[in-house]
Amino acid sequence: MDKSITIESIDPIVILGINDKKIALFRKYFPRLKIVARGNEIKVIGDDEMANVFEQKLQLAIEYYLKFNTLTLKNLEAILEDEFVLEAKEEGLLEEQILVYGNRGLKVKARTINQKRVVRSVNAKDLVFAVGPAGTGKTYTAVALAVRALKNKQVKRIILTRPAVEAGEHLGFLPGDLKDKLDPYLQPLYDALNDMIPPERLADFMEQKVIQIAPLAFMRGRTLDNAFVILDEAQNATRSQLKMFLTRMGRSAKFVITGDLSQIDLPRRNLSGLLPTLKILENVEDIDQVYLDSRDIIRHPLVDKVIKAFDKLDKEEEDANNS
Repeated sequence: MDKSITIESIDPIVILGINDKKIALFRKYFPRLKIVARGNEIKVIGDDEMANVFEQKLQLAIEYYLKFNTLTLKNLEAILEDEFVLEAKEEGLLEEQILVYGNRGLKVKARTINQKRVVRSVNAKDLVFAVGPAGTGKTYTAVALAVRALKNKQVKRIILTRPAVEAGEHLGFLPGDLKDKLDPYLQPLYDALNDMIPPERLADFMEQKVIQIAPLAFMRGRTLDNAFVILDEAQNATRSQLKMFLTRMGRSAKFVITGDLSQIDLPRRNLSGLLPTLKILENVEDIDQVYLDSRDIIRHPLVDKVIKAFDKLDKEEEDANNS
């Protein structure tokens, strides 16, 4: 079969990639086809059935770009995987869903399959764990869902919390009151809120305690009703702290727990209670666990390479210690 496909709805560079990196990925997944790209036309030579599959994947890639205004190499690789196509069609994961209209025209939405799974899980369950490496949008997606719930009057308040664990730095010597000392731990939560709520409105919410940001230790003894509650960086909480937090859940509450098992900052890694808690609650009805991975990283492309390099080093050191 000799088939010509014209790319009309988008800039061909979106599909071809800089230095033809994306078309090279197509060739990797369709080794039995000869794929030649010139301008906005792609010529495919080879097996009829395989050429038709190629055209379907190409169309999916174009649709993805039109919906999400992005098509990275990771996005394209996921689209080329059969698993992605099946799940996307069955679960409607390619549908655009704006969670919150943020500041300066920002449209906050789930951009990857697993981020969309987080959204679906939170919509369906009251207690959800979102676990994955840095840059996968766990916290940002969770905060967007919380802001949406508040705007839609599904909850009366948002409570954001983190364990106050130092990531290699010692902040106790810093000047100021307790809030001044603790704010550096909580800054990523402020950053997300600042994207989604106008500054004056956010200041009002904070003053009225409609939005509360506090260290995990401050949750002890509270009952959290009618609230969307996020525990961020849960890998730095001990098992007893996680038990304490989870038992704060009151009526009409949503709890989302995010964490990265590869970035434990506790003095001894085995103190982390996140992995044991995930195992304990794995099969409990009405509790969901969503695992994000490197395909969900939406920061600078180098973040993925950095994570993989450190993971490789960690594995080498672990193998050396076990030998």
